[in-house]
Amino acid sequence: MKLGAFSVSLSVKDIHISKSFYEKLGFEVFGGEITQNWLIMKNENCVIGLFQGMFEKNILTFNPGWDQNAQNLDSFTDIREIQKELKEKGIKFLTEADETSEGPAYFIIEDPDGNQILVDQHR
Repeated sequence: MKLGAFSVSLSVKDIHISKSFYEKLGFEVFGGEITQNWLIMKNENCVIGLFQGMFEKNILTFNPGWDQNAQNLDSFTDIREIQKELKEKGIKFLTEADETSEGPAYFIIEDPDGNQILVDQHR
């Protein structure tokens, strides 16, 4: 099972203050739109997303089909295959991908401690 690129999506109170803080740690804006209250920031292979007013908790995020630079991978495990395998292992889903669809889709699960995990395929 290939989960793809990993990042942490942070729920922030003030995106401008958070952006400034993470820039001091060496992160640079990699994507997003601050006027829409979201940014993707990167420091070497570490990727974080800053999201103001979009969700309550921090979220672990995986992007099947992408590397850490949001570039397409030649080979990856489709999100519907990942979902099927996790269901077979007894993982419970908060949100499921439509198994009859193709291309972009996402699902959300929680770990035993209530940490949300978003698997979000953009391809």
